[in-house]
Amino acid sequence: MAELTLHHYPTSPFSEKIRLVLGYKNLAWKSVTIPAILPKPDVLALTGGYRKTPFLQIGADVYCDSALICDVLEQHQPAPTLYPPSQQGLARVLAQWADTTLFWAAMAYNLQPKGAAAMFDGAPVEAAKAFGADRAAMSAGMTRLRPADATAAYKSYLRRLSSMLDGQDFLLGSAPCVADFAAYHPLWFSRVRVPVMAGILDATPAVLAWMDRMAALGHGRMEKLSATESIAVCAASAASLAPIDPTFQDEHGIPLGSRVSVAAETFGQEPTEGELLAATRTRYTLRRTDPRAGTVHVHFPRIGYVLRKAEA
Repeated sequence: MAELTLHHYPTSPFSEKIRLVLGYKNLAWKSVTIPAILPKPDVLALTGGYRKTPFLQIGADVYCDSALICDVLEQHQPAPTLYPPSQQGLARVLAQWADTTLFWAAMAYNLQPKGAAAMFDGAPVEAAKAFGADRAAMSAGMTRLRPADATAAYKSYLRRLSSMLDGQDFLLGSAPCVADFAAYHPLWFSRVRVPVMAGILDATPAVLAWMDRMAALGHGRMEKLSATESIAVCAASAASLAPIDPTFQDEHGIPLGSRVSVAAETFGQEPTEGELLAATRTRYTLRRTDPRAGTVHVHFPRIGYVLRKAEA
């Protein structure tokens, strides 16, 4: 199998989720640092439109969304598992809650004025304005929690996590699972990226101790790669794309081979267009071509994404 290449940037919370999974599985990986905001020409050469962070590249296969990336890494390196056999459903449901409800409450708390000011302390005013405009465009139409409501919710969620940790080291037992990684990264943002806001964690010492155990997992074995090099790897890998799952679950009346678009349901709704190669129980695969990257297979999870027939 081709090398694992994570396209990310250091302060991205969802990237920290995947970096820790790589550490937990003690995997070697290539690191491509991407911009936090548009323009992202090298990203779009690989994804075709999707511009959220991170995404995983394996040769000419590109995997979007951290939930799907966790599944791919589990297939690549099954042990230690992210999905305990007796608790797979619970782990996935808890991870989905953490990546959505917990995440947005935490970020609405983290980025209220004091946190936002700390995040951009020392940066040019234009940088803060550009970031704000970029994220506003990505979240158009979303209902966002007000800071007071977010604070109350975040405190409640932290207490619930603390209760889950009563008598055990991780959320579902003695070893971390996908739910731990999903719950960790928004709290990491509070503690590491905007420490001026981290006092909210002090009321739950069990959560802080769990965060220390999670951080100790590390980031695996990383080597840097440039975006230009990663695109060249993609272009050279068209002959070794991952096999396509022939299982077809048709929920849309759109046959395989159709020109389609896939976009996130809410945050970051920029679509990726391509030929629908697969629509399995859990994911979509599109084939697209790019002048620099060549033939690329772009993969999305079904949950959280919308499939449409492309407009003529």
